[in-house]
Amino acid sequence: MKKVIYLLGFMFLMIGVAKAQDNREVPMGPEIEFENVVHDYGDVPYNGNGECEFRFTNTGTEPLIIQKPKSSCGCTIPSWPKEPILPGESDVITVTYRTNRPGTINKTVTVYSNAVNNSTVVLRIKGRVLDQPTQALPENNLGNGSPINNQ
Repeated sequence: MKKVIYLLGFMFLMIGVAKAQDNREVPMGPEIEFENVVHDYGDVPYNGNGECEFRFTNTGTEPLIIQKPKSSCGCTIPSWPKEPILPGESDVITVTYRTNRPGTINKTVTVYSNAVNNSTVVLRIKGRVLDQPTQALPENNLGNGSPINNQ
């Protein structure tokens, strides 16, 4: 009889543990998940295309609202969806870097949202803008049989 009572007690205990694992708390609210948080331009020509996209998905249970992202300088311009992103939907934040200055690119854009899992995400762009191409000066034709007279 003791064995039956112990067996029943053990079964109820195991059922309770299994039930507790099934009732794990799922966060309620919007969640943001980016495919990548770093974009490497590599070498970009002077005045070349400095645009890139950061794709994200709302993996939560409520609409995701992106607030105005802030860039680390005026040469980096973010654009973002102004409408709420519904659960399961994806969208992009576009970042444009002005490539009118040669040198290293190492900038950030901080994204603020109502996400419960990560309300602040830092996106990073990196790379290098190549030097401005030099223009050849016109040749000086003086002394090469040019029709200029020195009289």
